[in-house]
Amino acid sequence: MNDLEILNVEIRPHRSLSDRGFIILISIITFINCVTAAVFLAMGATLVPIFLGLDVLAIVVAFAVSFSSARRIERVVVTESRVRLIEETPHRRVLVWEGPTAFTRLSSEAEDDRVIDLRLAVSGREASVGKALGPDARAELMRTLDAALQKARRPRNLAW
Repeated sequence: MNDLEILNVEIRPHRSLSDRGFIILISIITFINCVTAAVFLAMGATLVPIFLGLDVLAIVVAFAVSFSSARRIERVVVTESRVRLIEETPHRRVLVWEGPTAFTRLSSEAEDDRVIDLRLAVSGREASVGKALGPDARAELMRTLDAALQKARRPRNLAW
């Protein structure tokens, strides 16, 4: 018997800086640091340009880590019998959490009418969902997941 897929949600972190924007930003920072380094070299401070170079390197590494985390996808799949939470990267796919649809609970923690934490739970095992989303998007995900779980739990009328 085929397991009917009720919901398949892909959650991607939002990054406001594109690759082109990153290149422009690093070019500006590098140019400013080169001008500053030239001024300090003219004054005889030979160690300052080294630290300015390390500064640019640290910024590039920080952005590389940020871009790497932006490629991580969180996927929630609700079928008639199972709920799965899957983390995907360009190189691997990992099942983080799985539980039967009939017993899976959706719980949330709210602060000032904003959903700050959303969790799937069954038999004492919990998994946080939608960590990359803002409070409003997390509340929308909660409504969507709740509707999918209710739909999956409804008895099916089999047509003969």
